[in-house]
This record gives sequence, structure tokens and C-alpha cells, in this order.
Amino acid sequence: MIPTDSTLRVVRPTDNVNDIAIMYSKALGFEMLKQFKDHEGFDGVVLGHKKHPYHLEFVHQIGTKVGKAPTQEHLLVFYVDCSQAWERACRSMIDAGFSVVESSNPYWEQVGKTFEDIDGYRVVLQNRDWDK
Repeated sequence: MIPTDSTLRVVRPTDNVNDIAIMYSKALGFEMLKQFKDHEGFDGVVLGHKKHPYHLEFVHQIGTKVGKAPTQEHLLVFYVDCSQAWERACRSMIDAGFSVVESSNPYWEQVGKTFEDIDGYRVVLQNRDWDK
């Protein structure tokens, strides 16, 4: 069993490490926690908040091309229950260069918006509290 105080890091490949880092930092207010160049053949960046138990890592293996997201269901979902905070977050996504897109799953459209980054990966902002 994984201890409940563990930190989750979600890692995904990109051909656009620098641009993606800027987009996600600007859109979600993440800090750059770590950056590396040619670490055993990989460039990357770790984004998040020091006090949050999750991070996003974007990596590029030097000499490879990963292309776009393999499906429209590669999602990060954030639940924002305050309508004003949700509206500000949606505006930040657009200002950072994300495109508003229709979700392939109608569930996410009920009280949320879906945004797509330059790699075709998607972020959903839900205007509701997550039912724990």
C-alpha cells in the first residue's frame, strides 16, 4: 500500500518542453520546481506547488519525436468549486495559449470546460467540488 502522504508525479513526453512549461505555469500558476538538461539523454521540467502532493513533469528524450497526444482522453482534471475562481482559471488557460475544445466525453461539458495544449493533451476545469 502507498502511504497517504506520498507525492504523485505525472510525467508525460513532449517535443516542446520550454513552451509547455510556460503554458502550464502561466495557466495553472505552477512554479518550476526542477529543470534539467541532457540528464542521461533527457531534458525536462517539474512543475507544481511545493506544498501540494502532486507535480507535473514534462520530458523530452533527445533525438526522438513524440508528436501529439494519442487520444482526446488524455486528461488532467481539476475541480474548482468556487465559480469566481473557476472563471478566473478558465481565463488563465486561454491567456496562456490553451484552446477551448469540446470534450469527447459529454460528462466534462456539464459543468466544466476542456482546454487543449500545443501537444494535443487536455486539461478539464470542473466547476464543482469533487465528491470524495
